[in-house]
Amino acid sequence: MRPLRALGAGLILALSLVWPGPARAETPLEAFVSIAPQKYFVHKIGGPLVRASVMVPAGASPATYEPRPQQMAALARARLYLAIGVPFEQAWLPRIAAANRSMQVVHTEAGIERQAMAAHDHEEGQAKEHEHEHGPGLDPHVWLAPRLVMIQAAAIRRALVEAAPEQRAAFEANAAAFQAELASLDAELKAAFQGLGGRNNLMVFHPAWGYFAEAYGLKQIAIEQEGKEPGARGLKRLIEQARALDVKVIFVQPQFSSRQAEAIAQSVGAKVIPIDPLAEDWTENLRRVAGTIRQALK
Repeated sequence: MRPLRALGAGLILALSLVWPGPARAETPLEAFVSIAPQKYFVHKIGGPLVRASVMVPAGASPATYEPRPQQMAALARARLYLAIGVPFEQAWLPRIAAANRSMQVVHTEAGIERQAMAAHDHEEGQAKEHEHEHGPGLDPHVWLAPRLVMIQAAAIRRALVEAAPEQRAAFEANAAAFQAELASLDAELKAAFQGLGGRNNLMVFHPAWGYFAEAYGLKQIAIEQEGKEPGARGLKRLIEQARALDVKVIFVQPQFSSRQAEAIAQSVGAKVIPIDPLAEDWTENLRRVAGTIRQALK
């Protein structure tokens, strides 16, 4: 019996050397992104070949967020950090890069001509441009216009191909499909906002929607400026402006207090409606936001 057992064991060993068995799953490329919409972009291009971790969690503001120690430790396994130009990166990117010197930091917003944050002096009533909390007077919300996301998507594709060239074909095919989706979404949103006439004033608490507004013929009016709420005189002027423009809705976002927006809305008989610029389901979120704004402007 023993020789037969030995023969059987030897046969199994030999077969195991020539039979490939089930293919091993690819180990995903580890990447970090700053905000949740970027995770969506990376998933559209990288699919299951890339695992993206988000630095700024839901409900937190990318203007003031400070990474947690466990996040800094997790950077040790990342191959890429995909930046987008949000404010916390100014202080933290050098430390993020130092946490893993073999990790490549890619600025996906590079090549985008960012617009100035046109601020209104609430206390003096004079229009002028200020340095905003987001940086030297430049609007960082470049992920809220599909045409600008097309530029970011190209940067993500290049970064993924460089990090994992063996997956080039998959990344490029996915990126081409995503670019087509973005072009289609842009056309859809343009059609949604046609025929507004003069009813195109978008009053918001935080000025996150400047690029979206510019793309689709809207005029953004922000309550908060330079990261600060208006004082008593500024609040009075905003109420007068809202009345003059017949504002029916003031839009707020989950990352900021809605107290002053509610005060203005109460004074002019408007509603306060939340819209989230940081939602991860990016495409459907822009559709929801566009539908909500379009309805408010009727």
